Amino acid sequence: MTRTIQTARGACTPQELGPTLPHEHLFCNLLQEHRAEGLLNDERLIIEELARFVAQGGRTVVDLTTAELTRGASPTASSDRWSDEGSRQPGNVEAIRRVSEVTGLNVVLGTGHYRDPYLDRQWFDRHDVDAIAERMIADIEVGFPGTDVRAGIIGEIGCDAWFTSAAEERSFRAAARAHLATGVAIHTHAAHWPVGGLQLDLLESEGVDPSRVAVGHCDLVRVPGYALEIAERGAFVGIDTIFVQRESELAWRLSLITELVEAGFADRVLLSHDVCLTGDLHANGGGGFGFVHGAFRDLLAESVPGFDDELFRRFTVDNPRRLLAQE
Repeated sequence: MTRTIQTARGACTPQELGPTLPHEHLFCNLLQEHRAEGLLNDERLIIEELARFVAQGGRTVVDLTTAELTRGASPTASSDRWSDEGSRQPGNVEAIRRVSEVTGLNVVLGTGHYRDPYLDRQWFDRHDVDAIAERMIADIEVGFPGTDVRAGIIGEIGCDAWFTSAAEERSFRAAARAHLATGVAIHTHAAHWPVGGLQLDLLESEGVDPSRVAVGHCDLVRVPGYALEIAERGAFVGIDTIFVQRESELAWRLSLITELVEAGFADRVLLSHDVCLTGDLHANGGGGFGFVHGAFRDLLAESVPGFDDELFRRFTVDNPRRLLAQE
């Protein structure tokens, strides 16, 4: 089944998505862990940064900033007047809509909950799985509170460690039920530990087809065969922290992509930067939003056997479209 995709400026068709960055953050508050560079809230700078992706032919950005990461992250935080902790703050949503209008990019917004230690344990204790799912469903079918902008994906929802905490489990089960009710895809956060398999187990126990799930940050897990295991289960593999420009880090990501392609899983690969800190921006010495479609594409051409324009299109156009559009 093919579906339209909700963006900050309304619904678009799968064909309108074009070249897509499937895991990014435009406005985000990570000060809890990154005091020096954990706040992205400069609207003018984000517009300038996205211009590089637009110049490369980019058409769509998926913003996976979930509820806990939006408080205080909008350029005008005073507009975050809603106290509903189950949903994005409206100031963040409206800022993204303005960025979308200025740049011409489709921006797909995520709903759901991030991971410990960002989760509000008391809030989770007061809401059962179905109540949490209902808030996500409302974000998808009606719009984020105070706006008419609807979520187009669930995520990123995650685990902080090598296990799933009680609150994280409730978050995943709610995400699964919201997915089954609406059909939108799920994108997870599974960094550093090989927890993606456990996440798929949990989602599958609720009836989710792994082909509707992207497991994020597989390139941060240095366990041989892990990314291949995720692909074999039918999920999309997020090679989506392509912001570190050290030679060894890039070589590792290139090797993962080569492994997946040679094993016949090119249609499972998702490439993105996960810009979420000020140091990730091009203006501050990072790769910004243009690294994947620029220098990294050149590295793929040098390193991946058989690499050509068609393979890059599969990574950056076809695969994100299939995830978002339920194709």
